[in-house]
Amino acid sequence: MLAKRIIPCLDVKNGQTVKGINFEGLKEIGDPVEMGAEYSAQGADELVYLDISASLEGRKTFTDLVRRISERIDIPFTVGGGISSFDEAARLLDAGADKITINSAAVYHPELIGQIASHYGSQFVVVAIDARTNGPEWQVMTHGGKKETDRELFSWAAEVQDRGAGEILFTSMDHDGTKNGYACEAYARMSSFLTIPVIASGGAGSIEHIEEVLTKGCADAALAASIFHYGEIKIEELKRRLLADGVNVRI
Repeated sequence: MLAKRIIPCLDVKNGQTVKGINFEGLKEIGDPVEMGAEYSAQGADELVYLDISASLEGRKTFTDLVRRISERIDIPFTVGGGISSFDEAARLLDAGADKITINSAAVYHPELIGQIASHYGSQFVVVAIDARTNGPEWQVMTHGGKKETDRELFSWAAEVQDRGAGEILFTSMDHDGTKNGYACEAYARMSSFLTIPVIASGGAGSIEHIEEVLTKGCADAALAASIFHYGEIKIEELKRRLLADGVNVRI
C-alpha cells in the first residue's frame, strides 16, 4: 500500500504567501520559498502553491517564483490558480513545477486535461474540483466556488480520470474553513470507483480529522493550510501520531 501524503497548501499573491477568509482580508504571512523549505524540513510529502494574483504581472511573478522554488525545494510541488490554457500550464511545468492543477478551465474546456496529459504525462496533471451539496447531490462549482455548473461531482470525477488526469484534488465547500473535519463519506465514495489518487481538502482542524479522512475517507493525501501556517499542527507530530495509529506515512 502506498504511503499516505501530507500536503501543505500556500496561496501566493504578488510573490508572498497570504491568508484570509474567502480571499478577503488577505495578510502576508511569509515568503513562499522559505515556508516551503520549512515544511519540507518538517516532513511534508508535497506542496501546493496557488497563484491568486489575477494580473499579467502577477503571472510573471509567479513563474519566477516557481523557478526559485524548484531550485530550493527537493520535494514535489504542484502549482495552479487560474490556469486556462496549455501554454500557461507548459510555462509553469517548464519553469520547474512537478505538477499543475486546473479547475474551472477543466470544466469548461475538458479537452485541456488530455492536451496536457498527452504532452507531459498524466502524472503531471491534477484536476481540482470544488463542490457543495445541493439536496441529495454534490454540485460542482467554479471560479473560486462562485459559479454554479450542471456537473455532478462523482460523474465529473470519473470523466476527469477518463480524460487523463493523474490525480484529483477535491474540496468540499461545505466543510472548507470550518475546521470541523472533512467530507469523509464523499471521499470514500470517490475512492471506491477511481483508480487515480484523491487528495482531500477542506475542513482540517485537528490531527483526528486528518487521520479520519485518510482512513475512513480512504483519501490518498490530506491537504491543509491554516493549521500548518499558524503552527496549530506540526507535520512531524502529525506523522508520528498517524504512524502510531497504524496509518502508513513516510517519516
